[in-house]
Amino acid sequence: MKRIVILISGRGSNMEALLQAQLPAAIVCVLSNVASAKGLEIARAHGVPTEVVDHREFATREAFDAALLARVNAHAPDLVVLAGFMRILTPTFVAPCKGRLINIHPSLLPAFQGVNTHRRALDEGVKIHGCTVHFVTPELDRGPIIAQAAVPVLEDDTEAILAARVLEQEHRLLPAVVRWYVEDQVQLVGPRVRTGHVRHADHFLCSPPPP
Repeated sequence: MKRIVILISGRGSNMEALLQAQLPAAIVCVLSNVASAKGLEIARAHGVPTEVVDHREFATREAFDAALLARVNAHAPDLVVLAGFMRILTPTFVAPCKGRLINIHPSLLPAFQGVNTHRRALDEGVKIHGCTVHFVTPELDRGPIIAQAAVPVLEDDTEAILAARVLEQEHRLLPAVVRWYVEDQVQLVGPRVRTGHVRHADHFLCSPPPP
């Protein structure tokens, strides 16, 4: 059975979705850079071991990443999932985890990399927004895309309303992708990802819908 380590910084709702998904894998640890992260309580309530590596205790990003990597590697994971982990990781961490480090991002990458994605989507007037699960590379939010989920942007949306609509899809998409990964249905081939479960598509997304 494959082993998974999850990294969080806050409430851990995507982590909780993974814990509830009954994945054919063992979630062996939830790690946070914030000791007060609400998600740590949720993980412990599910019987999952937790650890904290506080980034404020390190003089450089590289020193923190080296310490974080050591703790992650101690659990011998097959997959490391960034589920609301709000730190930019350096090559010190990313390079040794190549091909087994994934992140969920609240936009349809490559649009709206970084933070405040929902506000920016509304400001730009896009009609379709969503979330992306991708492999992590040293370049922020530019790793190979595994899967995406889209939602419509409605005329009366606020940032909070749009964020909630996207988050609902995050809770569906991330467990699905992790399941594909542990079932060996995700293959990283150069800059592209092949997903063995996808054979064809016979529909398209449009917002607003055509008359």
